[in-house]
Amino acid sequence: MKHDDLSPADQDKLDAAAFRRLIAHLDDRKDVQNIDLMILADFCRNCLSKWYRAAGEDLGLDISDAEARERIYGMPYADWKAKFQTPATPEQQAAFAARKPD
Repeated sequence: MKHDDLSPADQDKLDAAAFRRLIAHLDDRKDVQNIDLMILADFCRNCLSKWYRAAGEDLGLDISDAEARERIYGMPYADWKAKFQTPATPEQQAAFAARKPD
């Protein structure tokens, strides 16, 4: 069966499964900092949490930023930052600045 032949419900199931796998992968790679993701892919865990919250709004759900971040990070954001976030290096800061348009 081709993707185009899937029902919307099956497409949603596949999308949800891929999203859960992405979240699990990011959870397994806590060593990868958000700034690294932003430099390489122009998105990070915070972006995912904003997209998650926005998707909830589209469905009429009231999801706070904190709740969305906890879903993506697997814990309160402040806890994740304290345990896993490292200060950005000068090299990371320069790479981040270089990728941003003026």
